[in-house]
Amino acid sequence: MEAETGTDDGELERQGDRAVVRFTRRFPYTPQDVWPALTEPDHLVAWFPTTIEGRRESGAPLHFGFRDMEGPPFEGEMVRFDPPTVMELRWGDETLRFELLPEDYGSVLVLTVRFDEIGKAARDGAGWHSSLDLLTYEVAGGTAPWSAADRWKQVRLSYIERFGPEASTVGPPEGWERVHGSDGAPPT
Repeated sequence: MEAETGTDDGELERQGDRAVVRFTRRFPYTPQDVWPALTEPDHLVAWFPTTIEGRRESGAPLHFGFRDMEGPPFEGEMVRFDPPTVMELRWGDETLRFELLPEDYGSVLVLTVRFDEIGKAARDGAGWHSSLDLLTYEVAGGTAPWSAADRWKQVRLSYIERFGPEASTVGPPEGWERVHGSDGAPPT
């Protein structure tokens, strides 16, 4: 079965001084079928931007590392881990909440990303959009026809346009262009 990329773009909202980007993706599979792709290391390598080292249990310390050395490793925490419905991580200075909800046709995944710096909302929104597109292929047992970096380059400008200049002041991490080449977008 060939996977289709999700059509739901991330939505930006503000909660006080924090920025929140929320995505909703639907799968024709049960939460129990999606959960392994969402949480297990052998599947994460296909779609998640870093490794996740640490126990899969609430309160466990975590260590994250970029596979291609685009940035330095960093620490976090498994805030909540309730299979097969919720995985919430403190990912550096961001909080990532993945919630799987059963639906008649399969399941819906809601990813909520909370962060302090509004200026990286467009960059990170495009990044999570790309990652979720890759997850869609992984859940279906397929391989995406593009890399995460190529997909990010394809969707980044739409996030800059939709989220606006205040949400677009931070560009790719320092080592990203060294590893993946120029993003092809005008400087922000």
